[in-house]
Amino acid sequence: MGARKLNNKLNILSKNLKKYRLARGLSQPEICRKLALIGVTMYNADIYEIEYGLRTIKDYEVYAFSKVLNVTLDELYNGVDKEFNL
Repeated sequence: MGARKLNNKLNILSKNLKKYRLARGLSQPEICRKLALIGVTMYNADIYEIEYGLRTIKDYEVYAFSKVLNVTLDELYNGVDKEFNL
């Protein structure tokens, strides 16, 4: 049994995470280093897969992303309504 998907993606934050990372001029390895400093281990491949909707994101990872990107959780989830049939 495979992972559940929404619109063929494993997460709904991919676009926003990439947008905020690029807006802050951070590379994927730099994000990995910042995450490691707060105790979250991720590799470049993890960041790539998350940004392209190929990997799920754990709740503590979402929180960690918000801290290292200096954005609120609301900002990370901004615009994701369009992923749903609301």
